[in-house]
Amino acid sequence: MSLAEHAQALAGSLAKANLVPGPAAGLIPDNFVPTTKLNIAFGDRAVELGNFFRAGECKQAPAITFAPEAGAPPDTSYGFILIDPDAPTPNDPKFAFWRHWVLSGLRPQADGAVDLASKPALTEYLGPGPKDESKPHRYLFLLYREPQGLQLSKEDVGGEEFVQRRSFKPAEFAQKHGLQLVGVNWMTCAGDSWKE
Repeated sequence: MSLAEHAQALAGSLAKANLVPGPAAGLIPDNFVPTTKLNIAFGDRAVELGNFFRAGECKQAPAITFAPEAGAPPDTSYGFILIDPDAPTPNDPKFAFWRHWVLSGLRPQADGAVDLASKPALTEYLGPGPKDESKPHRYLFLLYREPQGLQLSKEDVGGEEFVQRRSFKPAEFAQKHGLQLVGVNWMTCAGDSWKE
């Protein structure tokens, strides 16, 4: 799939899921065009614009791959945020956005692979954990180009404790630190015992 085809599929999937317009409208502009395709995989299962996972499939941090942006300097670094706009439940998202994972200083290799061990997480990965009685939650994977020389610390993002992760403001965070959105992917996830 070409980047243009991916952009069209992404926009359609976000609209169909009521994310844009909707809770992600402040994060993802209506006219957003990705400049790289953000690939996420839990083991051998790829995240594909809203496909469904069980929480048990997402206990370990996924792999992240993306191609360097065309024309970007070789030392360009990227930030990454995984958030839940549906916490604690899609019917009552009072804790949106719940912060699951934040990374900074990522640089894709020539094959697009990202060495996640080379940079400490600003927020350690905590897998999706919707309650079994909750409808599936939507999870957004956001990739940002960072300004040259950006140095972020854990304190810039917030604490790791469960209650400190809720009500994160990713749009304000991105604006404050000059982050430019370049890639988006998303999935849905429900508890292991959830039944439709």
